[in-house]
Amino acid sequence: MNIFLDSLHYNFYCKSTINIYHKLMLNRVFYTFYCFKQLKNKLFLKRKYKTKITYFYKSFLKKNFIKIMNSRFLKNIIFLLFINLLVKPFWILGVDRSVQNLVGDASYGTYLAIFNFSYLFYIILDIGLTNFNSKNIAQNNHLLSKYFVGISQAKILLSIAYFVIIFVIGILIGYESEQLKLLAVVGLNQVLLSFILYVRSNIAALLLFKTDSILSVLDRILMILICSFLLWSGLFPKSNFNIYWFVYAQTISYVITLILAVFIVLKHTGKLVIRFNFPFILMIIKKSLPYALLVLLMSFYNRLEPVLIERILPDGIAATQTGIYAKAYRLFDAGNNISYLFSVILLPLFASVIKKGEDLQSLVKQSFSLMLTMTCLIAIVCIFYSQNLMEILYPRNENELIDIYNNRIAESSKILQILMGSFVSISVTYIFGTLLTANGNLRQLNFVAAIGVIINVTLNLIFIPTFRAQGAAFTSLCVQFSTCLIQYLIAKKTFNLKLGIKFWISVLSFITITAIATNIIKSSPINWIYSFLISLLSGLFIAFITNMLDYKEIKNLISSSISHIKK
Repeated sequence: MNIFLDSLHYNFYCKSTINIYHKLMLNRVFYTFYCFKQLKNKLFLKRKYKTKITYFYKSFLKKNFIKIMNSRFLKNIIFLLFINLLVKPFWILGVDRSVQNLVGDASYGTYLAIFNFSYLFYIILDIGLTNFNSKNIAQNNHLLSKYFVGISQAKILLSIAYFVIIFVIGILIGYESEQLKLLAVVGLNQVLLSFILYVRSNIAALLLFKTDSILSVLDRILMILICSFLLWSGLFPKSNFNIYWFVYAQTISYVITLILAVFIVLKHTGKLVIRFNFPFILMIIKKSLPYALLVLLMSFYNRLEPVLIERILPDGIAATQTGIYAKAYRLFDAGNNISYLFSVILLPLFASVIKKGEDLQSLVKQSFSLMLTMTCLIAIVCIFYSQNLMEILYPRNENELIDIYNNRIAESSKILQILMGSFVSISVTYIFGTLLTANGNLRQLNFVAAIGVIINVTLNLIFIPTFRAQGAAFTSLCVQFSTCLIQYLIAKKTFNLKLGIKFWISVLSFITITAIATNIIKSSPINWIYSFLISLLSGLFIAFITNMLDYKEIKNLISSSISHIKK
């Protein structure tokens, strides 16, 4: 699932969860006290001890229970971040990359274009149902059986509408029978993923955080196991492996994950009430329209490039160019996993500070400085070592001519260099976009997303016919930089942010000195892997010298994050 939209889904869920969390804890206190009272009656405790024990137990719960539960909540956030950081990069850089190397750029490029096309209309499968469900089930656990059936029925109808829309549009834009066949399976995977996210929202609303965290990566773990078996077990000839095996492996993983998630929810639903409630569905859709519009617009300006490359360019090079774009985009996507995890922590932190009316200036400056340092350092090093990275990730095929291979690597290296600029820009939006989300600025975010779509379509139509995949990468840079800048200006005006001239001088100094140092280190005669690592370490050292990083500020940011989440 796209990391930007995944972040948006999490942000909306997390915001609603944070607001009701203490109410839930209070309900759990009353329930626990009720159970204890029943136990006392069964044990026939003497009346004179009942009052003392009741007072002691109630006092103990009041002082410690919420603290214990919040500690559990924090531990599970850390657990969620850890397993996602462990599993998803391996999936992207290990299995997904190996599949492309095996099936070839053309075959994988066709898959990527169709996958992104199917994802453009993903919001049709949800229309805000998951977000609505997360909030209401968390507040009212007893409604689970009622809502589970009703929303599941609604999602089935939406799934039918989704298939009709993607197939009609697919035929209109010229997809042929083989592409429509692949679209059917990829579309099914999107439907399964949508149901998994919905069922998981029930599990998270029941405060089963660790279970939800495991389910969040279970599909990826299963895909890794299945694809690893197909790719490296030696039982299947690699020449027989095709893109359908890869897609079917995803289908099997999603089905297993969905069945397990549904089984967990059914344990808590009790008796299911099967009844179709059309007014209820209309009410949810009406409430969720601003959110749905934002997701739809973001889907278009974040996922459109591969689709347009495959549709605009001639048949002889379209799929191959899409595959070349995918090679560079993969590193961009892996880097965004790190930035996304940063936003996961920031959302509840920003929401808490805004709710309490505290000063945001220091927090925004610290988080912005840390994000810029991390992303600019990664971007600079990847720009200088782009060709080395492409060569080690995508080795030459046995029957491939050396000139063709060198041209392919050179082109993907240039695309990676451009996308690293996009990486910095989109990472900055994880700061200011998250800040605006925490403040409920949906109208402004929709405005920014609409501008992003207009810029994306216009520039892609201009650049792709001439510059092919590199033109799409340049468009991505323009779109991400524009939306990043507009979000920053909106946040600056909304919260009266003042970063100061010294901050921007530090940013410019850090980028300039790091670029010069990296260029010098790369020119040295040592092995490029060692010089790559030395460049990263040198960049960190330069960050402290230029005051982009400060040990005390980082420590304060971490302490503030933990304390606000606990509160």
